[in-house]
Amino acid sequence: MALAAIAVSFFALPLIGLLWRAPWAHAVDYVNDEETLTALRLSMICSLWATALSIVFGVPLAWLLARVEFPGRSVVRALCTLSMVLPPVVGGVALFFALGRRGLIGQYLDRWFDFRLPFTTTAVVIAQTFVAMPFLVVTVEAALRQLDGRIEDASRTLGGSSWYTFRRVTLPAIRPALIAGAVLAWARALGEFGATITFAGNFPGTTQTMPLSVYLSLETNPERAIVLALVLIAISFAVLIGLRDRWFVGGRDSPRVVL
Repeated sequence: MALAAIAVSFFALPLIGLLWRAPWAHAVDYVNDEETLTALRLSMICSLWATALSIVFGVPLAWLLARVEFPGRSVVRALCTLSMVLPPVVGGVALFFALGRRGLIGQYLDRWFDFRLPFTTTAVVIAQTFVAMPFLVVTVEAALRQLDGRIEDASRTLGGSSWYTFRRVTLPAIRPALIAGAVLAWARALGEFGATITFAGNFPGTTQTMPLSVYLSLETNPERAIVLALVLIAISFAVLIGLRDRWFVGGRDSPRVVL
């Protein structure tokens, strides 16, 4: 109990320190500041786009990793989840040399279509998707692996097509895991910093999200940085509280998602 209390204190003290130093008398002014609202609006829009892309591409990827046997599957799984452990700045550098103006793919986008990704709002979405999608993939893959395949076999036996079975049987069965993975991906995208500032830069109104605004304010206006940090912490804390009952989903025969 004593060691557990020390661990809890280790996580709680930084938050208490922020609450202690927060300029509560000016907090509302900092939150309603135009620069803050612009950064928050950009963060919400980009993180929602990143979440949508993670769902569109991450669910089929999770299904492939969970259901299809092919050579090198473990390597593909490690590659697709690498950004979970990769330093975000390294991910931003990798994106820059892949999609930048002189990058592996970016040079052709620039030469053929006169299209440049870095330092744009689209670059923010790409950077956030790069670091957030693995959270959804891992969650959905775990649910698919533990889903009883007999219910899908029964649907196909009764004449259901593969798409019908996936849409009407598989997706409803893993819906809690899909929601949990999507919300975790959104929260990760919302808090993304390293890959964003490396690949998209820090331009107010275009690429400056809330984490970047906190970083900039820390050098010029620490009180504002504290307030913005508390806003992000409140959002993240609310997400985790809301997902508390979704770490383990369903009963004995239901898919169990362990994150």
